Amino acid sequence: MIARQDDEETPLVQQPEQPVIRTWTPLPWGQYWVVLLLQVSEPLSSLTLAPFTPELIRDIGVTHGDESLVGHYVGILQSSYFIAQALTVLHWSQLSDHIGRKPVLLIALFAISISMLSFGFSKTFTGLVVSRVICGTFNGSTGILKNVVMDIIDAPNLPRAYGYMPIPFRIGQMVGPLVGGTLSRPADRFPEIFGRSELLKTYPYLLPCAVPAIFTAVAWLLTYFRLKESVSTKAPLWELIKEPFLRQSSTKPSAGSLIDAFASSSEEATAEEVASRPLPLRAVLTPKVVSVAASYATMALFYAAIVSIVPIFYATPIELGGLSLDPPRIGAILGASSLVQGAFQVLFYARLNYRFGARAIYITGILSCVPIVILFPVTNALARAHGMSLAVWLAIWAQHALTVNLIMCFPCMDLFMRAAAPNRASLGTTNGVGQFAVSGARILGPVSAASVFSYSMREGHDAWSVYYFLMAIVFLAIGTSISLPRDPSLCENDE
Repeated sequence: MIARQDDEETPLVQQPEQPVIRTWTPLPWGQYWVVLLLQVSEPLSSLTLAPFTPELIRDIGVTHGDESLVGHYVGILQSSYFIAQALTVLHWSQLSDHIGRKPVLLIALFAISISMLSFGFSKTFTGLVVSRVICGTFNGSTGILKNVVMDIIDAPNLPRAYGYMPIPFRIGQMVGPLVGGTLSRPADRFPEIFGRSELLKTYPYLLPCAVPAIFTAVAWLLTYFRLKESVSTKAPLWELIKEPFLRQSSTKPSAGSLIDAFASSSEEATAEEVASRPLPLRAVLTPKVVSVAASYATMALFYAAIVSIVPIFYATPIELGGLSLDPPRIGAILGASSLVQGAFQVLFYARLNYRFGARAIYITGILSCVPIVILFPVTNALARAHGMSLAVWLAIWAQHALTVNLIMCFPCMDLFMRAAAPNRASLGTTNGVGQFAVSGARILGPVSAASVFSYSMREGHDAWSVYYFLMAIVFLAIGTSISLPRDPSLCENDE
Protein backbone atom coordinates (compact mmCIF):
# COMPACT_ATOMS: atom_id res chain seq x y z
CA MET A 1 0.00 0.00 0.00
CA ILE A 2 1.42 3.40 -0.95
CA ALA A 3 1.03 6.13 1.63
CA ARG A 4 -0.53 9.34 0.47
CA GLN A 5 1.99 12.19 0.30
CA ASP A 6 0.89 15.60 1.52
CA ASP A 7 2.36 18.82 0.24
CA GLU A 8 1.80 22.49 0.89
CA GLU A 9 -1.16 22.61 -1.49
CA THR A 10 -2.91 19.67 0.13
CA PRO A 11 -5.73 20.76 2.49
CA LEU A 12 -5.23 19.71 6.09
CA VAL A 13 -8.81 18.45 6.33
CA GLN A 14 -9.42 15.78 3.74
CA GLN A 15 -12.80 14.57 2.54
CA PRO A 16 -12.41 10.88 1.67
CA GLU A 17 -15.51 10.90 -0.51
CA GLN A 18 -17.32 13.45 -2.57
CA PRO A 19 -20.62 14.54 -1.01
CA VAL A 20 -23.77 13.17 -2.55
CA ILE A 21 -25.29 15.76 -4.88
CA ARG A 22 -28.96 15.61 -5.70
CA THR A 23 -29.65 15.75 -9.41
CA TRP A 24 -32.45 18.22 -10.04
CA THR A 25 -33.21 17.27 -13.61
CA PRO A 26 -36.33 18.87 -15.09
CA LEU A 27 -39.57 17.00 -14.67
CA PRO A 28 -41.02 15.66 -17.96
CA TRP A 29 -43.89 18.14 -17.98
CA GLY A 30 -44.86 17.19 -21.53
CA GLN A 31 -46.21 13.92 -20.11
CA TYR A 32 -46.60 14.73 -16.44
CA TRP A 33 -49.28 17.40 -16.91
CA VAL A 34 -51.46 14.83 -18.69
CA VAL A 35 -51.12 12.48 -15.71
CA LEU A 36 -52.04 15.25 -13.29
CA LEU A 37 -55.11 16.14 -15.36
CA LEU A 38 -56.24 12.51 -15.47
CA GLN A 39 -56.13 12.33 -11.70
CA VAL A 40 -58.96 14.84 -11.45
CA SER A 41 -61.40 12.30 -12.89
CA GLU A 42 -61.66 10.08 -9.79
CA PRO A 43 -62.63 12.71 -7.17
CA LEU A 44 -64.72 14.57 -9.74
CA SER A 45 -66.74 11.48 -10.70
CA SER A 46 -67.26 10.52 -7.04
CA LEU A 47 -67.81 13.81 -5.23
CA THR A 48 -70.06 15.38 -7.85
CA LEU A 49 -72.78 12.93 -6.77
CA ALA A 50 -72.50 13.58 -3.03
CA PRO A 51 -74.67 16.73 -2.73
CA PHE A 52 -77.73 15.39 -4.57
CA THR A 53 -77.63 11.62 -3.94
CA PRO A 54 -79.91 11.77 -0.86
CA GLU A 55 -82.44 13.82 -2.80
CA LEU A 56 -82.18 11.42 -5.75
CA ILE A 57 -82.87 8.47 -3.44
CA ARG A 58 -86.04 10.20 -2.22
CA ASP A 59 -87.16 11.04 -5.76
CA ILE A 60 -86.94 7.50 -7.14
CA GLY A 61 -89.21 6.29 -4.32
CA VAL A 62 -87.10 3.38 -3.10
CA THR A 63 -87.57 4.47 0.54
CA HIS A 64 -91.37 4.74 0.20
CA GLY A 65 -91.30 7.93 2.22
CA ASP A 66 -89.28 6.52 5.14
CA GLU A 67 -86.67 9.20 5.76
CA SER A 68 -84.63 6.91 8.02
CA LEU A 69 -83.83 4.67 5.02
CA VAL A 70 -82.22 7.42 2.93
CA GLY A 71 -78.83 7.03 4.61
CA HIS A 72 -79.05 3.25 4.22
CA TYR A 73 -79.46 3.40 0.45
CA VAL A 74 -76.86 6.15 0.08
CA GLY A 75 -74.45 3.90 1.97
CA ILE A 76 -75.18 1.01 -0.40
CA LEU A 77 -74.31 3.21 -3.39
CA GLN A 78 -71.05 4.33 -1.79
CA SER A 79 -70.08 0.82 -0.71
CA SER A 80 -70.82 -0.68 -4.14
CA TYR A 81 -68.39 1.78 -5.71
CA PHE A 82 -65.54 1.11 -3.28
CA ILE A 83 -66.05 -2.66 -3.24
CA ALA A 84 -65.93 -2.80 -7.04
CA GLN A 85 -62.81 -0.64 -7.01
CA ALA A 86 -61.09 -2.84 -4.41
CA LEU A 87 -61.86 -6.03 -6.33
CA THR A 88 -60.43 -4.77 -9.61
CA VAL A 89 -57.53 -2.47 -8.78
CA LEU A 90 -54.97 -5.28 -8.61
CA HIS A 91 -56.16 -6.88 -11.87
CA TRP A 92 -55.94 -3.61 -13.79
CA SER A 93 -52.39 -3.07 -12.51
CA GLN A 94 -51.39 -6.59 -13.52
CA LEU A 95 -52.91 -6.13 -16.96
CA SER A 96 -51.03 -2.86 -17.47
CA ASP A 97 -47.73 -4.68 -16.96
CA HIS A 98 -48.59 -6.93 -19.91
CA ILE A 99 -50.38 -4.75 -22.44
CA GLY A 100 -49.15 -1.32 -21.34
CA ARG A 101 -50.54 1.55 -19.28
CA LYS A 102 -52.15 3.52 -22.10
CA PRO A 103 -54.61 0.87 -23.38
CA VAL A 104 -55.90 0.22 -19.84
CA LEU A 105 -56.35 3.93 -19.19
CA LEU A 106 -58.26 4.38 -22.46
CA ILE A 107 -60.60 1.50 -21.65
CA ALA A 108 -61.18 2.83 -18.14
CA LEU A 109 -61.82 6.45 -19.12
CA PHE A 110 -64.36 5.41 -21.75
CA ALA A 111 -66.26 3.21 -19.27
CA ILE A 112 -66.22 5.87 -16.53
CA SER A 113 -67.69 8.45 -18.90
CA ILE A 114 -70.49 6.06 -19.91
CA SER A 115 -71.18 5.11 -16.28
CA MET A 116 -71.59 8.76 -15.23
CA LEU A 117 -74.12 9.39 -18.01
CA SER A 118 -75.89 6.17 -17.04
CA PHE A 119 -76.20 7.39 -13.46
CA GLY A 120 -77.85 10.60 -14.66
CA PHE A 121 -80.34 8.65 -16.79
CA SER A 122 -81.15 6.04 -14.11
CA LYS A 123 -84.67 6.11 -12.65
CA THR A 124 -84.38 2.99 -10.50
CA PHE A 125 -82.15 2.08 -7.57
CA THR A 126 -80.87 -0.98 -9.44
CA GLY A 127 -79.75 1.24 -12.30
CA LEU A 128 -77.94 3.54 -9.89
CA VAL A 129 -76.10 0.62 -8.28
CA VAL A 130 -75.08 -0.82 -11.65
CA SER A 131 -73.76 2.56 -12.73
CA ARG A 132 -71.69 2.94 -9.56
CA VAL A 133 -70.36 -0.62 -9.82
CA ILE A 134 -69.21 0.06 -13.39
CA CYS A 135 -67.60 3.34 -12.34
CA GLY A 136 -65.87 1.70 -9.37
CA THR A 137 -64.70 -1.22 -11.46
CA PHE A 138 -62.95 0.96 -14.01
CA ASN A 139 -61.86 3.60 -11.49
CA GLY A 140 -59.85 0.77 -10.02
CA SER A 141 -57.45 1.55 -12.85
CA THR A 142 -56.57 4.96 -11.39
CA GLY A 143 -53.68 3.35 -9.54
CA ILE A 144 -52.08 2.92 -12.95
CA LEU A 145 -51.46 6.67 -13.00
CA LYS A 146 -49.02 6.16 -10.14
CA ASN A 147 -47.33 3.51 -12.25
CA VAL A 148 -47.00 5.99 -15.11
CA VAL A 149 -45.40 8.54 -12.77
CA MET A 150 -42.92 5.90 -11.59
CA ASP A 151 -42.21 4.96 -15.20
CA ILE A 152 -41.54 8.41 -16.61
CA ILE A 153 -39.75 10.07 -13.67
CA ASP A 154 -36.37 9.00 -12.35
CA ALA A 155 -36.11 7.98 -8.69
CA PRO A 156 -34.30 11.11 -7.38
CA ASN A 157 -37.06 13.34 -8.76
CA LEU A 158 -40.02 11.29 -7.56
CA PRO A 159 -40.41 13.28 -4.30
CA ARG A 160 -40.67 16.46 -6.37
CA ALA A 161 -43.29 14.84 -8.58
CA TYR A 162 -45.29 13.61 -5.60
CA GLY A 163 -45.35 17.14 -4.26
CA TYR A 164 -47.68 18.08 -7.12
CA MET A 165 -49.95 15.04 -6.79
CA PRO A 166 -52.39 16.59 -4.25
CA ILE A 167 -53.25 19.46 -6.60
CA PRO A 168 -55.57 17.55 -8.99
CA PHE A 169 -57.22 15.69 -6.10
CA ARG A 170 -57.94 18.92 -4.21
CA ILE A 171 -59.32 20.47 -7.41
CA GLY A 172 -61.68 17.51 -7.79
CA GLN A 173 -62.62 17.77 -4.12
CA MET A 174 -63.60 21.42 -4.51
CA VAL A 175 -65.15 21.39 -8.00
CA GLY A 176 -67.11 18.12 -7.65
CA PRO A 177 -69.46 19.11 -4.82
CA LEU A 178 -69.88 22.57 -6.32
CA VAL A 179 -70.99 21.10 -9.66
CA GLY A 180 -73.28 18.54 -8.04
CA GLY A 181 -74.92 21.03 -5.69
CA THR A 182 -75.35 23.80 -8.26
CA LEU A 183 -76.44 21.91 -11.37
CA SER A 184 -78.82 19.34 -9.85
CA ARG A 185 -82.47 19.97 -10.85
CA PRO A 186 -81.40 22.78 -13.24
CA ALA A 187 -84.91 23.30 -14.64
CA ASP A 188 -86.07 24.30 -11.14
CA ARG A 189 -82.97 26.26 -10.14
CA PHE A 190 -82.41 28.08 -13.43
CA PRO A 191 -85.79 28.14 -15.22
CA GLU A 192 -84.75 31.01 -17.49
CA ILE A 193 -81.93 28.86 -18.91
CA PHE A 194 -83.11 25.24 -18.62
CA GLY A 195 -86.83 25.64 -18.00
CA ARG A 196 -87.76 24.60 -21.56
CA SER A 197 -85.63 21.46 -21.60
CA GLU A 198 -87.89 18.41 -21.33
CA LEU A 199 -84.81 16.21 -21.08
CA LEU A 200 -83.59 17.95 -17.93
CA LYS A 201 -87.09 17.95 -16.47
CA THR A 202 -87.35 14.21 -17.02
CA TYR A 203 -83.80 13.56 -15.79
CA PRO A 204 -83.13 16.34 -13.26
CA TYR A 205 -79.71 14.97 -12.25
CA LEU A 206 -78.35 14.38 -15.72
CA LEU A 207 -76.59 17.75 -16.07
CA PRO A 208 -74.27 17.41 -13.03
CA CYS A 209 -73.46 13.85 -14.14
CA ALA A 210 -72.70 15.08 -17.65
CA VAL A 211 -69.95 17.42 -16.42
CA PRO A 212 -67.59 14.65 -15.16
CA ALA A 213 -68.65 12.51 -18.14
CA ILE A 214 -67.56 15.23 -20.58
CA PHE A 215 -64.39 15.89 -18.60
CA THR A 216 -63.52 12.19 -18.73
CA ALA A 217 -64.21 12.12 -22.48
CA VAL A 218 -61.81 15.04 -22.98
CA ALA A 219 -59.29 13.20 -20.80
CA TRP A 220 -59.70 10.18 -23.09
CA LEU A 221 -58.80 12.32 -26.12
CA LEU A 222 -55.77 13.79 -24.36
CA THR A 223 -54.63 10.32 -23.33
CA TYR A 224 -55.03 8.98 -26.86
CA PHE A 225 -53.21 11.83 -28.60
CA ARG A 226 -50.71 13.10 -26.01
CA LEU A 227 -49.84 10.38 -23.51
CA LYS A 228 -46.99 8.12 -24.58
CA GLU A 229 -46.78 4.49 -23.56
CA SER A 230 -44.36 4.25 -20.64
CA VAL A 231 -43.65 0.50 -20.72
CA SER A 232 -42.81 -1.92 -23.49
CA THR A 233 -45.85 -4.01 -24.41
CA LYS A 234 -45.31 -7.69 -23.74
CA ALA A 235 -48.37 -9.18 -25.40
CA PRO A 236 -51.41 -7.99 -27.35
CA LEU A 237 -54.67 -7.96 -25.42
CA TRP A 238 -56.16 -10.51 -27.81
CA GLU A 239 -53.35 -12.95 -27.00
CA LEU A 240 -54.14 -12.68 -23.29
CA ILE A 241 -57.85 -13.25 -23.92
CA LYS A 242 -57.51 -16.27 -26.20
CA GLU A 243 -54.59 -17.91 -24.38
CA PRO A 244 -56.71 -19.90 -21.86
CA PHE A 245 -58.68 -21.40 -24.76
CA LEU A 246 -55.56 -22.32 -26.72
CA ARG A 247 -54.00 -23.93 -23.67
CA GLN A 248 -56.65 -26.65 -23.71
CA SER A 249 -55.95 -27.61 -27.33
CA SER A 250 -52.21 -27.10 -27.51
CA THR A 251 -49.32 -28.20 -25.36
CA LYS A 252 -47.23 -25.27 -26.52
CA PRO A 253 -47.38 -22.48 -23.95
CA SER A 254 -48.51 -19.03 -25.11
CA ALA A 255 -46.24 -16.06 -24.61
CA GLY A 256 -49.09 -13.92 -23.33
CA SER A 257 -50.21 -15.81 -20.22
CA LEU A 258 -50.82 -13.54 -17.27
CA ILE A 259 -50.06 -16.25 -14.76
CA ASP A 260 -47.66 -18.69 -16.36
CA ALA A 261 -45.62 -16.56 -18.77
CA PHE A 262 -42.78 -16.23 -16.31
CA ALA A 263 -42.99 -19.62 -14.64
CA SER A 264 -43.25 -21.66 -17.85
CA SER A 265 -39.90 -20.50 -19.22
CA SER A 266 -37.98 -19.54 -16.10
CA GLU A 267 -35.61 -22.46 -16.48
CA GLU A 268 -34.42 -21.42 -19.93
CA ALA A 269 -34.57 -17.67 -19.38
CA THR A 270 -31.45 -15.63 -18.87
CA ALA A 271 -31.14 -13.18 -16.00
CA GLU A 272 -31.73 -10.23 -18.33
CA GLU A 273 -34.89 -11.79 -19.75
CA VAL A 274 -36.26 -12.51 -16.28
CA ALA A 275 -35.62 -8.92 -15.22
CA SER A 276 -37.45 -7.58 -18.27
CA ARG A 277 -40.70 -9.55 -18.01
CA PRO A 278 -43.69 -9.12 -15.69
CA LEU A 279 -43.82 -11.64 -12.88
CA PRO A 280 -46.97 -13.48 -11.80
CA LEU A 281 -48.67 -12.30 -8.65
CA ARG A 282 -47.29 -15.10 -6.49
CA ALA A 283 -43.75 -14.08 -7.47
CA VAL A 284 -44.45 -10.40 -6.78
CA LEU A 285 -45.67 -11.08 -3.23
CA THR A 286 -42.19 -11.10 -1.76
CA PRO A 287 -41.62 -10.39 1.97
CA LYS A 288 -40.62 -6.82 1.03
CA VAL A 289 -43.82 -6.17 -0.89
CA VAL A 290 -46.01 -7.77 1.77
CA SER A 291 -44.29 -5.76 4.51
CA VAL A 292 -44.72 -2.45 2.70
CA ALA A 293 -48.33 -3.28 1.77
CA ALA A 294 -49.09 -4.09 5.43
CA SER A 295 -47.76 -0.69 6.50
CA TYR A 296 -49.72 0.97 3.70
CA ALA A 297 -52.94 -0.80 4.74
CA THR A 298 -52.72 0.03 8.45
CA MET A 299 -51.84 3.67 7.80
CA ALA A 300 -54.66 4.04 5.29
CA LEU A 301 -57.06 2.28 7.66
CA PHE A 302 -56.38 4.85 10.37
CA TYR A 303 -56.71 7.75 7.94
CA ALA A 304 -60.02 6.45 6.59
CA ALA A 305 -61.30 5.99 10.13
CA ILE A 306 -60.31 9.52 11.15
CA VAL A 307 -61.87 11.08 8.05
CA SER A 308 -65.18 9.39 8.85
CA ILE A 309 -65.16 10.16 12.59
CA VAL A 310 -64.12 13.83 12.55
CA PRO A 311 -67.39 15.24 11.08
CA ILE A 312 -69.45 12.93 13.30
CA PHE A 313 -67.46 14.07 16.36
CA TYR A 314 -67.99 17.72 15.43
CA ALA A 315 -71.75 17.26 14.96
CA THR A 316 -72.34 15.18 18.12
CA PRO A 317 -73.70 17.15 21.13
CA ILE A 318 -71.09 18.15 23.69
CA GLU A 319 -72.79 16.20 26.45
CA LEU A 320 -72.51 13.02 24.36
CA GLY A 321 -68.82 13.49 23.63
CA GLY A 322 -68.72 15.80 20.61
CA LEU A 323 -68.57 19.54 19.92
CA SER A 324 -72.14 20.48 18.79
CA LEU A 325 -70.94 22.28 15.64
CA ASP A 326 -73.37 23.12 12.83
CA PRO A 327 -72.82 22.00 9.20
CA PRO A 328 -71.46 25.36 7.92
CA ARG A 329 -68.74 25.40 10.58
CA ILE A 330 -67.91 21.75 9.98
CA GLY A 331 -67.63 22.37 6.25
CA ALA A 332 -65.43 25.44 6.78
CA ILE A 333 -63.07 23.54 9.09
CA LEU A 334 -62.75 20.55 6.78
CA GLY A 335 -62.34 22.73 3.69
CA ALA A 336 -59.64 24.88 5.25
CA SER A 337 -57.84 21.80 6.55
CA SER A 338 -57.90 20.19 3.11
CA LEU A 339 -56.38 23.29 1.51
CA VAL A 340 -53.63 23.52 4.13
CA GLN A 341 -52.77 19.83 3.75
CA GLY A 342 -52.51 20.08 -0.02
CA ALA A 343 -50.48 23.31 0.08
CA PHE A 344 -48.06 21.92 2.67
CA GLN A 345 -47.39 18.79 0.63
CA VAL A 346 -46.84 20.79 -2.55
CA LEU A 347 -44.46 23.24 -0.90
CA PHE A 348 -42.52 21.11 1.56
CA TYR A 349 -42.74 17.37 0.88
CA ALA A 350 -39.86 17.16 -1.60
CA ARG A 351 -37.57 19.24 0.63
CA LEU A 352 -38.39 17.19 3.71
CA ASN A 353 -37.87 13.96 1.80
CA TYR A 354 -34.43 14.99 0.57
CA ARG A 355 -33.47 16.26 4.02
CA PHE A 356 -34.75 13.46 6.26
CA GLY A 357 -35.76 10.56 4.01
CA ALA A 358 -39.07 8.79 3.43
CA ARG A 359 -38.83 6.53 6.48
CA ALA A 360 -38.33 9.43 8.91
CA ILE A 361 -41.32 11.27 7.42
CA TYR A 362 -43.45 8.13 7.59
CA ILE A 363 -42.54 7.34 11.21
CA THR A 364 -43.24 10.95 12.18
CA GLY A 365 -46.65 10.75 10.55
CA ILE A 366 -47.54 7.48 12.26
CA LEU A 367 -46.38 8.71 15.68
CA SER A 368 -48.48 11.85 15.16
CA CYS A 369 -51.54 9.60 15.21
CA VAL A 370 -51.18 9.13 18.98
CA PRO A 371 -51.82 12.81 19.87
CA ILE A 372 -54.43 13.00 17.11
CA VAL A 373 -56.49 10.38 18.96
CA ILE A 374 -55.82 11.87 22.40
CA LEU A 375 -57.04 15.29 21.25
CA PHE A 376 -60.58 13.96 20.66
CA PRO A 377 -61.46 13.48 24.35
CA VAL A 378 -59.28 16.44 25.36
CA THR A 379 -61.18 18.76 23.02
CA ASN A 380 -64.52 17.49 24.32
CA ALA A 381 -63.37 17.95 27.94
CA LEU A 382 -62.39 21.56 27.18
CA ALA A 383 -65.77 22.16 25.53
CA ARG A 384 -67.59 20.70 28.54
CA ALA A 385 -65.63 22.94 30.92
CA HIS A 386 -65.46 26.21 28.97
CA GLY A 387 -67.80 25.91 25.99
CA MET A 388 -66.43 26.68 22.51
CA SER A 389 -63.59 28.77 23.89
CA LEU A 390 -60.25 29.69 22.34
CA ALA A 391 -58.69 26.61 23.95
CA VAL A 392 -61.15 24.36 22.07
CA TRP A 393 -60.37 25.97 18.73
CA LEU A 394 -56.64 25.70 19.38
CA ALA A 395 -57.11 21.98 20.11
CA ILE A 396 -59.08 21.56 16.88
CA TRP A 397 -56.40 23.18 14.76
CA ALA A 398 -53.62 21.35 16.59
CA GLN A 399 -55.32 18.10 15.60
CA HIS A 400 -55.54 19.17 11.96
CA ALA A 401 -51.91 20.35 12.01
CA LEU A 402 -50.87 16.87 13.17
CA THR A 403 -52.99 15.36 10.41
CA VAL A 404 -50.71 17.11 7.90
CA ASN A 405 -47.95 14.74 9.08
CA LEU A 406 -50.23 11.80 8.41
CA ILE A 407 -51.02 13.03 4.89
CA MET A 408 -47.30 13.04 4.11
CA CYS A 409 -47.21 9.27 4.67
CA PHE A 410 -49.02 8.55 1.38
CA PRO A 411 -46.26 9.68 -1.03
CA CYS A 412 -43.72 7.95 1.25
CA MET A 413 -45.55 4.65 0.81
CA ASP A 414 -45.61 5.13 -2.96
CA LEU A 415 -41.83 5.41 -2.89
CA PHE A 416 -41.54 2.28 -0.76
CA MET A 417 -43.85 0.32 -3.07
CA ARG A 418 -41.78 1.31 -6.10
CA ALA A 419 -38.56 0.32 -4.37
CA ALA A 420 -39.98 -3.04 -3.22
CA ALA A 421 -40.94 -4.17 -6.75
CA PRO A 422 -39.08 -7.40 -7.68
CA ASN A 423 -38.25 -5.92 -11.07
CA ARG A 424 -39.15 -2.91 -13.17
CA ALA A 425 -41.50 -4.88 -15.42
CA SER A 426 -43.64 -5.86 -12.40
CA LEU A 427 -44.04 -2.32 -11.11
CA GLY A 428 -47.72 -2.18 -12.02
CA THR A 429 -48.58 -5.38 -10.19
CA THR A 430 -46.56 -4.31 -7.15
CA ASN A 431 -48.28 -0.94 -7.04
CA GLY A 432 -51.60 -2.73 -7.52
CA VAL A 433 -50.96 -4.71 -4.33
CA GLY A 434 -50.55 -1.43 -2.47
CA GLN A 435 -53.66 0.08 -4.05
CA PHE A 436 -55.62 -3.05 -3.16
CA ALA A 437 -54.57 -2.60 0.47
CA VAL A 438 -55.67 1.05 0.41
CA SER A 439 -59.00 0.20 -1.23
CA GLY A 440 -59.71 -2.37 1.47
CA ALA A 441 -58.91 0.20 4.14
CA ARG A 442 -61.28 2.69 2.51
CA ILE A 443 -64.06 0.12 2.85
CA LEU A 444 -63.35 -1.12 6.37
CA GLY A 445 -62.17 2.12 7.99
CA PRO A 446 -65.32 4.28 7.77
CA VAL A 447 -67.73 1.42 8.53
CA SER A 448 -65.84 0.08 11.54
CA ALA A 449 -64.96 3.47 13.02
CA ALA A 450 -68.47 4.91 12.64
CA SER A 451 -69.99 1.76 14.15
CA VAL A 452 -67.68 1.84 17.17
CA PHE A 453 -68.32 5.58 17.59
CA SER A 454 -72.08 4.99 17.62
CA TYR A 455 -71.63 2.14 20.11
CA SER A 456 -69.53 4.30 22.44
CA MET A 457 -72.12 7.08 22.44
CA ARG A 458 -74.93 4.85 23.70
CA GLU A 459 -75.95 5.08 27.31
CA GLY A 460 -74.23 2.57 29.54
CA HIS A 461 -71.30 2.05 27.16
CA ASP A 462 -67.74 3.26 27.59
CA ALA A 463 -67.53 6.63 25.82
CA TRP A 464 -63.85 6.06 25.15
CA SER A 465 -64.37 2.81 23.24
CA VAL A 466 -63.85 4.50 19.89
CA TYR A 467 -60.57 6.00 21.06
CA TYR A 468 -59.33 2.63 22.28
CA PHE A 469 -60.23 1.29 18.84
CA LEU A 470 -58.34 4.07 17.05
CA MET A 471 -55.33 3.68 19.31
CA ALA A 472 -55.23 -0.04 18.56
CA ILE A 473 -55.00 0.78 14.84
CA VAL A 474 -52.21 3.26 15.58
CA PHE A 475 -50.14 0.68 17.46
CA LEU A 476 -50.75 -1.80 14.65
CA ALA A 477 -49.46 0.78 12.15
CA ILE A 478 -46.42 1.47 14.32
CA GLY A 479 -45.71 -2.26 14.53
CA THR A 480 -45.90 -2.79 10.76
CA SER A 481 -43.62 0.21 10.15
CA ILE A 482 -40.73 -1.36 12.05
CA SER A 483 -39.79 -3.58 9.11
CA LEU A 484 -39.56 -0.68 6.64
CA PRO A 485 -36.04 0.10 5.41
CA ARG A 486 -34.39 3.37 6.36
CA ASP A 487 -34.77 4.72 2.86
CA PRO A 488 -36.59 3.39 -0.23
CA SER A 489 -33.31 3.36 -2.15
CA LEU A 490 -31.99 0.73 0.27
CA CYS A 491 -34.58 -1.80 -0.86
CA GLU A 492 -34.73 -0.81 -4.53
CA ASN A 493 -33.59 -3.40 -6.97
CA ASP A 494 -30.96 -2.70 -9.49
CA GLU A 495 -32.41 -2.06 -12.86
